Amino acid sequence: MRPSNKVVTLVILAAIILIAPIFFPSSYYFRVGSLIFVNGLAVAGLVILLGYAGQISLGHAGFVGIGAYACALAPVHLGLHPALAAILGAFLSAVIAFLVGRPILRLKGYYLAVASLGFGILVSMVLSNEAQLTGGPDGMPVPELGLRAGLKTIGIDLSNTEFWYALSGLVLVVGAWLALNLYDSSTGRALRALHGSEVAARTVGIDVAHYKLQAFIISAVYASVSGSLLALQNKFVTPDIAGFLHSIEMVTMAVLGGAGSVLGAILGAAILTTLPQVLTVFQEYEQLMLGLIMMLVMIFMREGLLPAIARRLRGRGE
Repeated sequence: MRPSNKVVTLVILAAIILIAPIFFPSSYYFRVGSLIFVNGLAVAGLVILLGYAGQISLGHAGFVGIGAYACALAPVHLGLHPALAAILGAFLSAVIAFLVGRPILRLKGYYLAVASLGFGILVSMVLSNEAQLTGGPDGMPVPELGLRAGLKTIGIDLSNTEFWYALSGLVLVVGAWLALNLYDSSTGRALRALHGSEVAARTVGIDVAHYKLQAFIISAVYASVSGSLLALQNKFVTPDIAGFLHSIEMVTMAVLGGAGSVLGAILGAAILTTLPQVLTVFQEYEQLMLGLIMMLVMIFMREGLLPAIARRLRGRGE
């Protein structure tokens, strides 16, 4: 990706985040916007694993759950500030990704998908069954971030939804910037090489196992930070955050928008986050309409929404 393309992508993303609130009629839209940014961050991490390295994970919500529960448990049991707990959750996710990734990334195709799915199910089961620690299926409260009083002292008076919209948007821009910079780095070129052909990548001296594991760890950290933001925003967390359906939803977001494009994946996250709200007018047919729309996109725009739109615009320009 050329430097100009990186700048354009970041400018577009930042402009949308800054301009969108002008058109928000109520605080509810700030809430939806912050959810889009949180999901977009997790999906941007999946772009590194799925789009750059070509590795599938159906258990990535497990890392979202680790980040979320770190913010719930660490302040209570370790006395950490929630922000430090989020950092701890990211570090813990990186360590677990390293330990889990080494054996399962030796697998390919649907074997890898099933192995990663098993990891996600395992995390979800632990969170559900360890009721004395995690609250079980009913979940547990998450301590507040504790910054609002400090913000007011320096003249910033943000409502809760506005604050989380701004914070989530800022973290998303930083995450997108890091992912875009990775694309043209030596690591990014190695990831794209093994995506094209692991055999060819090995032939030119690329340590395939090392770079697969690196992509897995980076994407796990993205997912963990996303989970921490969601838990702190909701002030409550349940094991569903690490569930199988959440993992599938994340992969669908990435593929729908364009798994090889950071901005496309964020677009996919925005669509799947807002579309259920829009389709409520169909009442009992809501899920049917959602599935139909996704099927049509995958049939007619196989590379994802944003790459397909960009290709057609370039075709018209020529």
